[in-house]
Amino acid sequence: MRVEPSQLVPGCMLLKDVKGKSNRAIIPKNTILTDEHIMVLEKFLVSYVDVGSKLSDGNEFKPKVIQKEKEPEKQIELSGNVKKLPFHEHYQYVVQNYKKLFKSWQNSIQIDMPEVRKLVIPLFERIDQGEVDVFNLHLYNIKKDYMYHHSVAVSILSAFLGKKMGYSSGDFVQIGLAGFLSDCGMAKVSPIILNKTVDLSENELIEMKNHPTYSYRMVQHIPTITQVVKLAILQHHERLDGSGYPLGVQKDKIHAYAKIVAVSDMYHAMTCERLYQAKKSPFQAIEELSRFKYTHYDYEVVELFMKNIANFTVGTKVRLSNGKTGQIVFIENNFPTRPMVQVNNSNEIVTLKNNSAISIDEIV
Repeated sequence: MRVEPSQLVPGCMLLKDVKGKSNRAIIPKNTILTDEHIMVLEKFLVSYVDVGSKLSDGNEFKPKVIQKEKEPEKQIELSGNVKKLPFHEHYQYVVQNYKKLFKSWQNSIQIDMPEVRKLVIPLFERIDQGEVDVFNLHLYNIKKDYMYHHSVAVSILSAFLGKKMGYSSGDFVQIGLAGFLSDCGMAKVSPIILNKTVDLSENELIEMKNHPTYSYRMVQHIPTITQVVKLAILQHHERLDGSGYPLGVQKDKIHAYAKIVAVSDMYHAMTCERLYQAKKSPFQAIEELSRFKYTHYDYEVVELFMKNIANFTVGTKVRLSNGKTGQIVFIENNFPTRPMVQVNNSNEIVTLKNNSAISIDEIV
């Protein structure tokens, strides 16, 4: 019988191969379906499948009743120039379209670079208009769509840092493109692994760590992507001390673009709620980066990152690790993650620089 993936139950047997848009079999016929298989079918947006009338245990298969369709995620509609949108809506628009691109890559559709450039470069061109938004991108993250938000946010942060480091407009756009495509190889990782909510097994972790290599292979033969961008995509998880992956290269063997993407990648990852990890505040994330600015990450990139977040956080409302809330009233340039915070409904001012036991837990 023919049913939708949402009607399946574990134990159903496929009567025909399930194929993606590239005509490649996603799941072969005669497979006994598990919860993981059903999740994969839903993630690949498969419309229907053909299964037997009996389950693997001999019982009759009774398709699930289709639930009322959930209200779709609000789509950002364009009317004229995309740059007329508020920055955060422009960002959401790009995330929605990145999601569509990613699903096409999962079906072995090649990367369409003219489409990528058309989508993301207008966002890079307005990062000066929304510096505060650049450091607040984690606020728009949706846990289930983290992967799509992450790639767009990393691209914006990378382009922003590149521009602040003095790269030309052409160069910082290239750095942003490296950030945007750095995780495209995730499309070649099993959706079962991508959607796990518990710790990965050793083999699954190895597979996940292959994604920079997969990303590189996906862009390797695209002539409109420069070799330095391809290298940055491959190296964005490398670390100065050689502890990174996939090649374990060190220091000067890591391209400057990759060092920028690496910091952007880790900052956004740490500040977002993910399926398997709680988020940190931007201040906690930057402190974490700072602890490794001589061993893992490029010192200049981390210092620039810290300097720029200090430029516009006075007045930010925060929650401290001791449970008190307040607002930032002063930031010392040498200690941007340890500001002075005035506690709400009190004359108390907490100087975090002098109190290592307290940190900023959350921006509120």
